[in-house]
Amino acid sequence: MGREGSGRVPDAQTSVEDVFREERGRLLAALVSRFGDLDLAEEATSEAIEAALRHWPVDGVPSKPGAWLLTTARRRAVDRLRRDQVLAARIAVLQVEADRADPAPPADVGGELPDERLQLFFTCAHPALPPEDRTALTLRCLAGLTTPEVARAFLVPGATMAKRITRAKKRIRDLRIPFRVPGADELPQRLPGVLQVLYSIFTEGYAASTGPQLQRLDVAEEAIRLTRVLHRLMPDEREVSGLLALMLLVHARRGARTGPGGELVLLEDQDRAAWDAPMIEEGSALVLVALTGGPPGAYGVQAAIAALHDEASDVASTDWPQIVALYDVLLRLAPTPVVAMNRAVAVAMRDGPAAGLALLDELSDQPQLRSHHPYAAARAELLARLGRGEEAAAEYRRALDLAGTDPEREYLRNRLDGSRDQA
Repeated sequence: MGREGSGRVPDAQTSVEDVFREERGRLLAALVSRFGDLDLAEEATSEAIEAALRHWPVDGVPSKPGAWLLTTARRRAVDRLRRDQVLAARIAVLQVEADRADPAPPADVGGELPDERLQLFFTCAHPALPPEDRTALTLRCLAGLTTPEVARAFLVPGATMAKRITRAKKRIRDLRIPFRVPGADELPQRLPGVLQVLYSIFTEGYAASTGPQLQRLDVAEEAIRLTRVLHRLMPDEREVSGLLALMLLVHARRGARTGPGGELVLLEDQDRAAWDAPMIEEGSALVLVALTGGPPGAYGVQAAIAALHDEASDVASTDWPQIVALYDVLLRLAPTPVVAMNRAVAVAMRDGPAAGLALLDELSDQPQLRSHHPYAAARAELLARLGRGEEAAAEYRRALDLAGTDPEREYLRNRLDGSRDQA
């Protein structure tokens, strides 16, 4: 077994964590494909990590740590099956003992991505699972978040989330949901669910539901990493390219979205020199892929909107007419109240606050927007621009009551104070 040298031993625990973060989904997918049991795969993977934490600080980090973990995890799974004679008998046809006895070196899992990873994507996002269970299971199994971390993302107690994840796994077993990539006839129905799960993960990272910070960068970056995996596995799916482009173009602004103290910085006030130029370049190239070769998809159109924001030198020079036109297309593809709200804000930038406010007011009866604090904040901003300070203050108060993170609440308090002075 190769090593990286004695100088690396003090970093063994960090190396395990880095490898685990990168390889967890790969290990789970390979084990699930082999043994057909998600719980067994998770237990064996965890035991392999524990073994690495014991051995690597002493023996050194293997030259192929992913392969070491996979071999160890397979052996742990075999040991568990031996202890459960009933289960072992049921799956004896898999000849798992042959795997343990095989003297050949372990496969290098650091090269080409195995098809099994894609199987796990589609299993976690199977339409037979409720939408919230799909996202929770993907966060737990593919993004590697702990159950408490997943619970925080959903704003539910840890015990509730543990039950939800257990329920999802049980449903997979009871319904005998296959661990496989859907056939060509099933893919159009199944892929949107996978993309929605990944987008939901990214959204929680981009704009946290609650807590002291505006962004959860680790969650956003996990969503990007998972979407990159999916893109490498399905390079010809244009909406996969569109979603990856959207994530990159939005995440490129992460360093400018908050100030030194973590305070919220609006797009118009951000230091655009702090945006991630290589990420913008990569995202813009993917936009062309997403919008070429057929009718556009919703993620590709959203990515095109994000690209226009990223390419502008400031808010004033942004191509607002083209952004409104793209929102017109998006509204036909995804006719949701949130899309209509964002289009109204773009119209306000193109035609003035009164035009935008009129469109927002048309959405006032939408239940989805009543508890959506950006809607109240958008109305407040336009009312303030129109000099209607008292009405703006009322909307800022409503947005403040609905906002979930400390930076958002602090920003809204400041705006509320300013609107009171104006009134």
